[in-house]
Order: sequence, then structure tokens, then C-alpha cells
Amino acid sequence: MIPLELLGFLHLSIMDVLDIVVVAAIIYVVFRWLKGSSALNILIAIVALFLIRFVAGALDMKLLSALMDAVINVGAIALIVIFQPEIRQFLGRVGRGGGARWWNRLLGRKEEGLGNLAAKEIVEACRDMAESRTGALIVIQHKNPLDDIMDSGDRIDADIRSRLLENIFFKNSPLHDGAVIIGRNRILAARCTLPITERKDLPAKYGLRHKSAVGLTERTDAEVIVVSEQRGTISFVRDGEIFPIAGMNELKLRLEPQNQKGE
Repeated sequence: MIPLELLGFLHLSIMDVLDIVVVAAIIYVVFRWLKGSSALNILIAIVALFLIRFVAGALDMKLLSALMDAVINVGAIALIVIFQPEIRQFLGRVGRGGGARWWNRLLGRKEEGLGNLAAKEIVEACRDMAESRTGALIVIQHKNPLDDIMDSGDRIDADIRSRLLENIFFKNSPLHDGAVIIGRNRILAARCTLPITERKDLPAKYGLRHKSAVGLTERTDAEVIVVSEQRGTISFVRDGEIFPIAGMNELKLRLEPQNQKGE
């Protein structure tokens, strides 16, 4: 390996440079991943501790180095507890990424999606609820199981019909408060509670329904349709991102089998 002279006293090989680049890339990805969350401040504090440990070691400050080593060793366990939601979210994204799709194809597994008739019924229900300013939260399940979410509500197991969805979300219905879970071209459950995102960068116009939709799609491969009660608008949420729907044709396109996640 050819050594590189940078500042006259630093001797870096090609592998050292590659090592620095890889670590810098990892730090950049982690900062970008945690941007807007409360965990970012914790990460900055951890990086500061490592910098102090590095400086203490370079200056041969034995007492400070020993103290920082103890803090870092104990902190490694604390990190798992502190960043548990973020770690789970990251692993979930990796698991449902391109590698998972190739693995499913290799095993001959077909991704679950909505049929054309089911998509048509959902679009009709969303159109009517948007016009009547009826709030709704419709979750479309894919590969990730949502049993814990369904257990928080009432199991139904019914055909997907626009009138049934509208009746569920009617403000005087006992099932209207919460989300409807749709999977295997069936309405599986209603009045379900979704996890709320910890992101702080969402616009103020988005209320609890949108935050719940973002929270669920951050953790699973599910997609969520949100009908706003205040504005009468429709949003489509996927992978933690909110996509405003301009018209029913756009919503229909997003729900078509070839455009659904994993297809």
C-alpha cells in the first residue's frame, strides 16, 4: 500500500482513507436518519463523548481515558434501550427493502395487494368521506403482520364495501374512532390504535391521524390512507412520507396492484 503524506506527520494508507470515508458515510446516514427526532440530540452527545475519549487517549491522559472507557462501556447497553424504537425502525426498513423482495421472489412468494374491486370500493368511500368531511384512517396491510395493531381494536373480517367503510367512520358509529385494517382483500379490524411518530418536522396542518399514519408506516410496510375531517383532503402515507392526493384518479393509481408496495 502506498502511504499518503497529508500534513507531514500523518501517514495514511489507501485502506485508512477508505476506512475514514466509510465511517463518515455511516455517520452521515445516521444523522440523516435521525434528523427531526429527539434521538438526534442524544447521538450528538454520544459523538462528543467519543471525541473526548479520542483526545484523552491522544494526549495520554490516563485517568480521563479510564473514566471515559467506563462511561462508554456502560453506555453501550444504555444505547440499545434508548434507541430501541429507532433500531427497530431501521431493521424494519432493511427487512422490507429490496433484499427482502428478491428473497420473496426467489421463494416464489407473491406480495399481498388489493384487488381492483377492493381498490374501487376504497376510492369511492374516500371520495364520499372527503366530500362530507368525515375523518378516516385506512391501513392497507402487506407482508408485515399487524396482529398487535388489530388486537387494539375490534376484529371484523368483512368484505370491502364503500358503504361499510363509510358507516364505520360515521361520527356516531362506535367504531369510528381509530383505524380500519385491510388485508387479504378483507376488512380485518376497526377502531385500531396506531403508533404515533416521534418526528418533529411534520407541518402543523397534520393532526393526530397523519402522525399515526406516519408512525405505522415508519415501522411496517403498510400503507395508510388518511381523510382529513377539518380540510376534507385525502393523503396517502408510505414509508413515513405523506403524499397529498389531488384527485380520485391519483388515489386509484396508487391502489392498483402494479403500483402497490412490493409489486
